[in-house]
Amino acid sequence: MPYVGKVQKFERVNFLASAKVQAFTTEVSDVGVAAGADGRKIVKAGTVLPANDATAKGILYNDVDVTEGPQPGSLIVEAYILEDRLPAAVDALAKAELTEIKFM
Repeated sequence: MPYVGKVQKFERVNFLASAKVQAFTTEVSDVGVAAGADGRKIVKAGTVLPANDATAKGILYNDVDVTEGPQPGSLIVEAYILEDRLPAAVDALAKAELTEIKFM
């Protein structure tokens, strides 16, 4: 019997200013992530990881569901980013660490 799930609609905002992107695999933590109305813990694309401070390593490329615990995700380390389209403003300390990411 095939698995058939409920179809969900979602919208994704494009925050990339260029097709040139360098990204690597990283583990996305579930610590501090609040569950949404559907009970799922989703870390949004465009989130600065591991935190929006001086520990920043990159920006999450796609949404990651961490409901069941830490999951792999794609971390952008070099790109041109449209800053006003990110889910949260990037802290000045994080920008200082993200030297290969150009904010526009």
